[in-house]
Amino acid sequence: MPDITFIEADGEIHAFEAPEGVSLMAAATGAGVPGIVGECGGQLRCATCHVVVDPAWVERLPPPSSDEQAMLALTAAPCEQGSRLSCQVMLTGDMQGLVLRVPASQY
Repeated sequence: MPDITFIEADGEIHAFEAPEGVSLMAAATGAGVPGIVGECGGQLRCATCHVVVDPAWVERLPPPSSDEQAMLALTAAPCEQGSRLSCQVMLTGDMQGLVLRVPASQY
């Protein structure tokens, strides 16, 4: 189970162990990380699970699909390098130490 860290817009840190095979969104909501809404339940239909991957990790994750890229255009917070929808990134053992920022708003 990899240790992952979510950093809220105000700097509050949420670090925890998460099971492999679940999405970052499911891990975050299960751990009570504020700011990860996931209104569509991970169906790639709402863009309310936007996170920004730490620059050190951007190239280490699988690239976003074309559908995810299209949905990223609809996020409330501006997209930046490393923007991902957390419902589309599945945790694997090699993600030990992954760090993500949560935007100030999902709406």
